[in-house]
Amino acid sequence: MRDLLPLHHRHDRAILAMAIPAIGSLAIDPLVSLVDTFFVGRIGTAELAALGINSALFAMAFIVFNFLAYATTPKIAAHLGRDEHDEAGEVVSHALWLALLCGGLMTATLLIFAAPLLKLMGAAGEVAEPALTYLKIRAWAGPALLISTASHGAFRGFQDTRTPMWVTVMLNLINLVLDPLLIFGLGWGIAGAAIATVVAQWSGALLFLWLLLVRRREAMRVPLLAPSLSGMLPLVRVGSALLLRTGALVGTMTLATAMAARQGAESVAAHQVANQLWGFFALLIDALAIAGQALLANFIGRNDVEEARAMGARLLQWGLATGLVLGGCIWLSGGLLASSFSTDAEVIAAILMLIPFVAVLQPLNALVFVWDGLYMGTQAFGFLARAMLLSAGVAGAMLLATNPLGWGLLGVWSAITALMVVRGLTLGVPWAMRRVPGLDT
Repeated sequence: MRDLLPLHHRHDRAILAMAIPAIGSLAIDPLVSLVDTFFVGRIGTAELAALGINSALFAMAFIVFNFLAYATTPKIAAHLGRDEHDEAGEVVSHALWLALLCGGLMTATLLIFAAPLLKLMGAAGEVAEPALTYLKIRAWAGPALLISTASHGAFRGFQDTRTPMWVTVMLNLINLVLDPLLIFGLGWGIAGAAIATVVAQWSGALLFLWLLLVRRREAMRVPLLAPSLSGMLPLVRVGSALLLRTGALVGTMTLATAMAARQGAESVAAHQVANQLWGFFALLIDALAIAGQALLANFIGRNDVEEARAMGARLLQWGLATGLVLGGCIWLSGGLLASSFSTDAEVIAAILMLIPFVAVLQPLNALVFVWDGLYMGTQAFGFLARAMLLSAGVAGAMLLATNPLGWGLLGVWSAITALMVVRGLTLGVPWAMRRVPGLDT
């Protein structure tokens, strides 16, 4: 481990100062979903399956708008690196307006097309009704989630990951308290889980708006601007490549859930648990990518390529070591994890079958996510989109073949593994050859 992670490095303090608080920031939606999974799993298998289908659908509907964070951070960091503080504040204002507009559009789309979307996702039989109930309630959290996403990007651009961490802790505590109260105490079942999530996410969004537009507005120089197409267009242009990249990724994971759903309630319930664990632990590692995105952009702004490279190499060491530790912990605690999320013997057996995939993928996830953050720091968004399309194409072909060939859940998770392997190759090879767009050119 010491060879993977030498004990001392000049960039460690800056990396850890951003990465440790970012862990809480990145957990905003996955942790809420993980808590929902824990409590809903105790209602019944049909409800857990309904939650799994909805989680994948919401990921497809809202996470594609992660560009609100990932496009905002480097733009703000670049302005601050050039001492353009007023311009940095304007980016914050435009990002918030864009988040509100996109969130409203997606909420309307989910409400109008709820039934056909769930049918497309394979929600049938006993799963259909609870899935529709959950979707029609949780859809109202759309604008809140995107406002929070844009706010995360704004604070990261100012190299502040502590404030988003505390907001995230607050909203997750609200969800943790409301889930058992509404699900079991008031007997609202899966509808209670959805209401708890909506209340928690809107609480977080309103707190972010107060911080950015009232409490810290003068310090961050955030102007109170009316919506402006010219102001939002730069984010949209950058976001188009990120939308393509993230859409391909989330689309692949959504297709994986759809394939699992067609194998029965027990299979999609097990896939939901494994997918939530995979995503949650992967985002712990992604905190390092957030640090890389902001810090690398700062070095590039100063035109210091060698220090940018050194910092990136150190982040990769941190990522690999963290991934190995997490993977080992997941492998050793597989039985406990499986029994914690379900009481159904068939579901538990299926989860245990998937635990090795979740564990082994952690070190690979770590390298891929850190590289992803470093490339975003260089604003190589077009390259990232093309690399992701290739990876998603390989995984998508495997997923579409899963059911016809009878590969079952093993086929679904083999395709997810292939997705990460191809991502690792497309990002790692250019980095090793010093051909990273925006850094080495």
